[in-house]
Amino acid sequence: MLSMADTQQADEAAEPVATAAGKSGDRRAARLARQIRAFAASHGGSAEGQLAHIGRGRTRIALVGANGEWGNLVADSFDQAKDAAAQAGLTLHDDFDGDLAAKVRTGRYEWTRMAGLQLGGPANAGA
Repeated sequence: MLSMADTQQADEAAEPVATAAGKSGDRRAARLARQIRAFAASHGGSAEGQLAHIGRGRTRIALVGANGEWGNLVADSFDQAKDAAAQAGLTLHDDFDGDLAAKVRTGRYEWTRMAGLQLGGPANAGA
């Protein structure tokens, strides 16, 4: 289960990256769909999301639960992410702005991380 800005990435050793039609890709999409449904169930009963390319062919599935909690999953490809979202019945948005962004609830942790030292948040390592 994912919450508040957690990101989960595929374990390449456990599940090899497959071609678009490969069986391991289908299994990974089904696994992502189960994780999306579990996220929705534990965060108000529903969720919405947005897909974004993040490099090396991977795609981030940004999730926003009905209660405003958010999290991320990472798929091996855009098609896999789209398939997982469809299997889970996830409502997808084209962009992470407007209506979707307005639903995100941020807490003290996020505000102190965004503000850094200015509001007494943790120091930025390596800055």
